[in-house]
Amino acid sequence: MNTERLAARRPSRRTVLKAGGAAALAASAATTLAGPAHAAEDGTDSVPLDFIVVGAGFAGVTAARELRARGYRVTILEARGRIGGRTWTDTFAGQQVEIGGTWVEATQPNIGRELQRYKLELETDEPLDRMMLPTPAGPKVFTPDDGNARMGAVMSKLFDGSRQYFEKPFQPLARPDLLQKLDKLSLRDRFTELKLSPEEEMLFNGQTAIYSGGSSTQGALTMFAQWWALCGWNVDGWANTTCFRFKTGSVSLLSAMLAEAKPTLMLNTPVTAITDDGKWARVTTKSGKTYSARGVVVALPVNAWNTIKFSPGLPAAHTAATTQGIAVKNAVKLWIHAKGGQGRVYGQAAEGGSPIPLIIPNKKTAEGQLYIGFSVDPALDPNNVTQVRDAVRKLGVDLDIIGIRAHNWGADEWARGGWAFRKPGQLTSLYPDVLNQATSRITFASGDIAAGWSGFIDGAIESGMRAAQLAAGEM
Repeated sequence: MNTERLAARRPSRRTVLKAGGAAALAASAATTLAGPAHAAEDGTDSVPLDFIVVGAGFAGVTAARELRARGYRVTILEARGRIGGRTWTDTFAGQQVEIGGTWVEATQPNIGRELQRYKLELETDEPLDRMMLPTPAGPKVFTPDDGNARMGAVMSKLFDGSRQYFEKPFQPLARPDLLQKLDKLSLRDRFTELKLSPEEEMLFNGQTAIYSGGSSTQGALTMFAQWWALCGWNVDGWANTTCFRFKTGSVSLLSAMLAEAKPTLMLNTPVTAITDDGKWARVTTKSGKTYSARGVVVALPVNAWNTIKFSPGLPAAHTAATTQGIAVKNAVKLWIHAKGGQGRVYGQAAEGGSPIPLIIPNKKTAEGQLYIGFSVDPALDPNNVTQVRDAVRKLGVDLDIIGIRAHNWGADEWARGGWAFRKPGQLTSLYPDVLNQATSRITFASGDIAAGWSGFIDGAIESGMRAAQLAAGEM
């Protein structure tokens, strides 16, 4: 971005005429924040806003905070009646739960920094009692140490060479000479190439299938290999990615960010069109209201970019990304409340072995135990106790289910998918442009396009920071 664009975005010297009213953030968290209100005429051509951020997930709230820190006036337009995007702190079975993104860890650089900044704590669950893993003879009980060691051995083979092609895991394009061929491979291609025994492959192909969206043919080898590299190329690091979570919920970090930055936050305000007319960026909401601003940060999931009409149209790489999709489109997350008979058991199926191929024990309750389950099977009714119980039984786990809380992120109007998982070829064909490109007044932020922890909260924060730098003309 040039210096003229940056100069055009100097903060307004207008005096804020009144303190903003409190905005309800998330009913489940009972959190209320006050932000500065703009004068009634702000957002018009005569008094344009500095920046509009579309989306109040971690990427959008981070971008808003970073732009506010640079002195800009920022308004966040959020389609939902809550903050968080694909994270969502709520309650179920008398416990605080995360309906969306859950796990973080202090070794993730952006999370570690935010934990220190706001003095937030993490918590973890009790250790596993046992693991139920698939074998050619059916589900088998393993000790956690034995099960993780066996899976770690398979992962080490699967991602052998990643110390070279992802020698700098936070700079995924650092070795294009090695990536061009590898990025074309699916995880299924890699399994075939290695000629693993059925026993070896079954230990891990359930994970590669669920993360990919239902089949290992859909997910890129390089996506999982980058996660493996970010974890330190070892199974203990990988196990830690589903171990720690915010003690006071993911919403506590979002609330702290908003309380510091005090942007204007407008909930229940879906955006339908964004126009860059060469002078201003104009953002039109579903209600028909149009706001003028010097710049816009689009902080939506990549799959949802095509829900907005852009004029001029999106750049080619962005069009390809939202057309192809990056987040898994049929992603469902389930919280299963069961009586305590099975204890802290981890269950995993082989690829195609169950509509719910993965369950992870979470918190204890007065009545029993909570488990987190994942599905990408469109035929599963995640609220049907019988279907869920039968699916879990295929893992070798017989749960006496008391209740279920499920959310279909693929059917979510404002998400259109769950966790991010790149397809073969997307890293080398799309990311150079999508990561670094902004139009003259429109910038993009999403955990889907993070350079590092794509698909994690850390990646969303990273992307929001990067977008703020791009928008402010600092990159």
